[in-house]
Amino acid sequence: MTSTAGRLAHLQERKRGVGTKQHAVKFYQQNYESLRRQCLERGRLFEDDRFPAEHKSLGYNELMSPYSSKTRGVVWKRPKELCSNPMFINDGATRTDICQGALGDCWLLAAIASLTLDQKILARVVPPGQSFSEGYAGIFHFQFWQFGEWVDVVVDDRLPTRDGKLLFVHSAEGSEFWSALLEKAYAKVCGCYEALSGGNTIEGFEDFTGGIAEIYALDKAPPQLFQIMKRALKLGSLLGCSIDIANANETEAVTALKLVKGHAYSVTGAEEVHFRGRLVQLVRIRNPWGQVEWIGPWSDGSSEWKYVSGEDKSKLNHVAEDGEFWMSYLDFIRQFSKVEICNLTPDTLMSDNIGHWKQYQFEGMWRVGSTAGGCRNHHATFSSNPQFVVRLEDVDDDPLDGKDGCTFLVGLMQKDGRRQRRLNRDLQAIGYAIYEVPDEYKGRSNVHLGPDVLLRQRAVAMSSTFINTREVCDRFRLPPGEYAIIPSTFYPHKNGSFVLRVFSEKQADTSPLEEDIDAEMEEVRKATQHHDMRIYYALVDDLIILCLQQEKISENDVDPHFKYLFKKIAGNDTEISVFELVDILNHVVSNIGSCFLTGRDIKTDGFSLETGRLIISLLDKDESSMLGLMEFHKLWSKIQKYLEIFRKHDQDNSGTMSSHEMRGAATEAGFHINSAVLQAIVCRYADARYAIDFDSFVGCLIKVEMLFKMFKALEQADSGTINLDIQQWLCLAIY
Repeated sequence: MTSTAGRLAHLQERKRGVGTKQHAVKFYQQNYESLRRQCLERGRLFEDDRFPAEHKSLGYNELMSPYSSKTRGVVWKRPKELCSNPMFINDGATRTDICQGALGDCWLLAAIASLTLDQKILARVVPPGQSFSEGYAGIFHFQFWQFGEWVDVVVDDRLPTRDGKLLFVHSAEGSEFWSALLEKAYAKVCGCYEALSGGNTIEGFEDFTGGIAEIYALDKAPPQLFQIMKRALKLGSLLGCSIDIANANETEAVTALKLVKGHAYSVTGAEEVHFRGRLVQLVRIRNPWGQVEWIGPWSDGSSEWKYVSGEDKSKLNHVAEDGEFWMSYLDFIRQFSKVEICNLTPDTLMSDNIGHWKQYQFEGMWRVGSTAGGCRNHHATFSSNPQFVVRLEDVDDDPLDGKDGCTFLVGLMQKDGRRQRRLNRDLQAIGYAIYEVPDEYKGRSNVHLGPDVLLRQRAVAMSSTFINTREVCDRFRLPPGEYAIIPSTFYPHKNGSFVLRVFSEKQADTSPLEEDIDAEMEEVRKATQHHDMRIYYALVDDLIILCLQQEKISENDVDPHFKYLFKKIAGNDTEISVFELVDILNHVVSNIGSCFLTGRDIKTDGFSLETGRLIISLLDKDESSMLGLMEFHKLWSKIQKYLEIFRKHDQDNSGTMSSHEMRGAATEAGFHINSAVLQAIVCRYADARYAIDFDSFVGCLIKVEMLFKMFKALEQADSGTINLDIQQWLCLAIY
């Protein structure tokens, strides 16, 4: 309940703009300005109790034990204990400020290095005005994009050291500390330093910019890739590259030409130069180690530079050895395996060429039993996945192949993978399928496409793969139209939370595909089928056999024999208490299989007093807390109706109903629910195998109807909201 309330509160904050760059979320509710002010007033340096200077902040495995060879002798020190004149940023943040330490986070360092190429973007991640002099209180803060929102992260400046030197990221000269503190803040977000080991540069790119990433395999490089890279760099996009490894033994192996396998590099330039009468395409790359450089053609000191003009040399910033080097584009695509491009968000890019990406973002969840349907291979559950629609109208300007179409990117990201490493939880294999919306559903977002729609047609596009990585992103070009995006895990029945993002070149319309929450609460006056149904009622002394005809709708029409039997059950007060009601219902259900479902049993744990009280609360018109004749008759009509629905959706004749069928069953009962409500129902009413038995089914629908009626009674002017004070809320919640 508290987690649900927290999620709702979070959604309300998002509506107020919390999580944007202008109003970042305070990570762990720590406010940098107020904490810094408190420290200055008290004359004390900040000590972060949410990320303490202890071994648990270092790691969860190899860096967890103080007796490990990798952590033995580690001492946490502040920069002023390491040098006489520490600087936060000295003479501007540059790529040479970032040297890798004893942590396998070269992917992060490559992203930080690319970040320094655009001082405006850097200033968003590393807020200006921080220093070790004026106003120093041992506290610093940084901002990262995390799964759809910007967070402001506070850290103290106690850093892990060994033998008087920083253990992890450090500057070449040793007196500049912005990169080390940035690494610490990112480690705090991810849970510990060790959680940063191993990764993809694109992850850092996205978390520093909020952008969306594309990955190109260089053995299948498109003809225009060099121009794409050159254009992206001019527009401030962040680029990285790497060489794939065949096995773990190749990690950080150095090739004969001094390139490092399984290592993250940043791409910092793409230019064309005149060389012996022809144009040569060159790519500039940086190794975050600050050393170990390419020694092939166009490397530092190679003979090719003798034939380049001084003007071109100056343009290319041909400098001494610092971990950065040039190589030809042809050698680049031969030697490296992939290049990653992070397309920046519309509010980051200012160019007229690529800055017109339109961004759309949604958060969602896969929950076992309700919305974790798996990929299309799993026909029974696939349609239960969350669904989103994108409407494309305007075609691209100047398409490369001359054919009209609408270009858009779709990125599916699963949340909190690094934080869950310490729990030994792996990322799920994720992906998505894209379907054309049938004509009868076009222009609507208040629908949820069922198997009758999704399984009768082929997907018009799909993610390039289902893979256990943080994000799957692909570029598509489709004709104008309406398309449903179905994100999923590869296998069904896997919990997870995700962010789905769509970047389109032209304006698009996007929204979740969800049914409007509504209920048809007219009393059923006539059942769809007529039955002579034998109902067994358990009484204190004897058993009464009762036959009900469904068409009875008023007290005058009720069969006299029914009235007589009801009076025997109810006693002199002519009303049924909750205790009598539960006894009756349980006896009825225990015999219901032999009465109506020949050869089949209905699984039930029995009606509880809680369910009995819900039933009385719903049907008790005179507030006597008991059921009279007509109230009981209405109850039986409901149970008859719910029995038919339950039997229809028990497709395997197991006596229970799969929780994935609950959406359709609730709709047939007159209640239109969306995925969030469905998840709550499954959590409350499904068993350990995500099956719903009959008494739970009835109790659920009774509860849903009561909640709808409560809401409608309190709603004002069809506003879709109600206002309650604490007393009203508690009374309703307890009731």
